[in-house]
Amino acid sequence: MSIVVLGAGVAGLSAALYLRRAGLAVTVLDPLGPAGGASFGNAGLLSPQTVVPLALPGMLRKVPGWLRDPLGPLTVRPSYAAKAMPWLMRWVNESRMARVLENAKALKALHAPAMTCWRELLGEEAYRDLIRETGQVQVWEGDAVSPSAAVEADLRERHGIKAEALGADELRQIFPGLARSVTRGLLVPGNGHTVNPARLVQTLAALFQAEGGTILPERAEGLIPTEGGAWLVMSNHANHRATQVLVAGGAWSGRLLEPLGIRLPLEAERGYHAHLFDPSVTPRLPIMNKTVGFGLTPMEDGLRAAGTVEFAGLEAAPDERRAMRLAENAKRLFPDLAHTEARFWLGRRPSFPDSLPVLGGVASRPGLFLCFGHGHFGMTAGPPSGRIVACMMQSIRPEIDPAPYSAARFGVA
Repeated sequence: MSIVVLGAGVAGLSAALYLRRAGLAVTVLDPLGPAGGASFGNAGLLSPQTVVPLALPGMLRKVPGWLRDPLGPLTVRPSYAAKAMPWLMRWVNESRMARVLENAKALKALHAPAMTCWRELLGEEAYRDLIRETGQVQVWEGDAVSPSAAVEADLRERHGIKAEALGADELRQIFPGLARSVTRGLLVPGNGHTVNPARLVQTLAALFQAEGGTILPERAEGLIPTEGGAWLVMSNHANHRATQVLVAGGAWSGRLLEPLGIRLPLEAERGYHAHLFDPSVTPRLPIMNKTVGFGLTPMEDGLRAAGTVEFAGLEAAPDERRAMRLAENAKRLFPDLAHTEARFWLGRRPSFPDSLPVLGGVASRPGLFLCFGHGHFGMTAGPPSGRIVACMMQSIRPEIDPAPYSAARFGVA
């Protein structure tokens, strides 16, 4: 059995490595190479103790504000609003409490084994080199309490997630130099981060190749089912015949699937980062400002300010003001922060309205499997998703029930 995996991000490479270790012939195609997309510039957060979906009660009343503020935590470009609206309405529908509870349950199941999967894939030495289990801290400015705070607290309690409330004095012991506007926080000790998302995913690629896998710098142009149930993958360089194909192309996956009649509500949640080199302030663990909607993650080569959501499609030019605002927000958290170079970056998170990925096969297309749509949780859920899909491709029952992540929930048969 030969397998072609489309996409060399965290999800695709995790699945490819699990499949290769099962003794299967696996080729990965990606025109950008390992960690060339969202896996390169994300915030590096590893959050096995995160169960809160992005859609929460109260979303509908926020939509007008999103359209008005081009530099806000979430914005919709006016030129893209009509195209984004069906997805946003689905998102609002997922904010109903009944759906929130179901989505949180599915996130818990998928995220819980994240660190175990990273250890399986990397080995102990590389794991200790690249991953830190020091926790994450969320902070708020002022005394106003978000309407969603009670929902988030309820979800943590339902799923047994440990969290410790922090006052202003405790926060400043953890983060010397923290702005006085920050008055309270929450420590989630079971979460962590990577010191370099790109190097982490590139390490997966190196392990995959060292163990006999193949990675080719090619762009898949089309998927053609052939007689006997096999597949022909047309790339910009060659044709590849495969018994099975795994689509793990992130936000671009929909373009490959639509010609096959497979249409999914996949959207590119565009996120930015400002990577600050030689920072004078280096927090010892990630800190997320929930009031402003961004986070700071300490990394081996600097400090990364990342976050926010922009709906503008795959092709629109970046709005560099959003990346610059992240650098400004870093100084808002730490007023004495100084740095040398700032690198600005744009990435496209592949996202579904319910904050869950699509995993598994397509009943009407034997041999075709899907693994994408992890949104804000790719570095956490990519390895468990890869393990689930690798099992399904071998007709092995996964440890996690894959039903909540099936494409069938969107009417794909």
